[in-house]
Amino acid sequence: MSLEDKLSRWTGPSSDTEQEKQDRTERMIRQALDSQHEPFNNCSFKVYAKGSYANNTNVRSDSDVDIAVECTEVLYWEEEEPGISTPGKPYEGIWTPAKLRSELVAALKDTFPNQVDATGSTAIQVNSSSSRVDADVVPCFSYEYYMKYETRKGTKIFKTDGGAIVNYPAQQLENGIAKNKRTGYAYKKGVRLLKRIENAMAQDGSFRELPSYFMECLAYNCPDSEFAHSTWTDCLRGMLIHIWDQLQGDEPSSDRWVEVNGCYYLFHPGQKWSRADGREFANAAWNYLGFS
Repeated sequence: MSLEDKLSRWTGPSSDTEQEKQDRTERMIRQALDSQHEPFNNCSFKVYAKGSYANNTNVRSDSDVDIAVECTEVLYWEEEEPGISTPGKPYEGIWTPAKLRSELVAALKDTFPNQVDATGSTAIQVNSSSSRVDADVVPCFSYEYYMKYETRKGTKIFKTDGGAIVNYPAQQLENGIAKNKRTGYAYKKGVRLLKRIENAMAQDGSFRELPSYFMECLAYNCPDSEFAHSTWTDCLRGMLIHIWDQLQGDEPSSDRWVEVNGCYYLFHPGQKWSRADGREFANAAWNYLGFS
């Protein structure tokens, strides 16, 4: 098999069988929460897929499903500067972060007995079976961030260790779709290509494992023109060169790279990755594929 054939194969999504398992997993979790757990009858919430499965950038070895359960009874908010927003009446209902998490765990255990692991600080894991893939169910609340000329709508996740995370899954989905259309539907294939290379190098020990979302962000920060090459070999060369060149040195003060959601800078002290991770990945992938 030529390198071009191999790379072309790596751009593909999950197999039909994996896709069926992912869809079934999402459907069963939604059913478990929508109608089968009495305490949720008096709670307004949304259940939706997020992450690589929802964004159609998942590959075979990353076939788990992320499911957000967003409680809309409560709105958490913050503001860029004091006084931008006018506070409403404080919420006085029963749906605290601990209550939401405990009812989710109970509902999932009723539907998936002996298959639920709630020991993680963030997600509740539902283990796979012969007909389902692993699922990470994430309890969260509606969230808004008020800025002078814009309001960002996201979700706030309360971890059991006392920390909290704000995510913007809708913006990630919207920006990914827009870039995919601008590049003639090559962008998401390019994302899968980077993920497959990262997986292959981690599996044979030639490079350290990095988060799949980081791969998606690296591809997102490559210019649209890099996805216009006539072969995947040239497309990949262009992406790796861009990542290597642009991630030299320290973080600049302008034109900084962003996450796919467009709401966070890609590199800052609180991230799980660094600029060095990005450029070293590009260099390792270049050598792994025998480019010269």
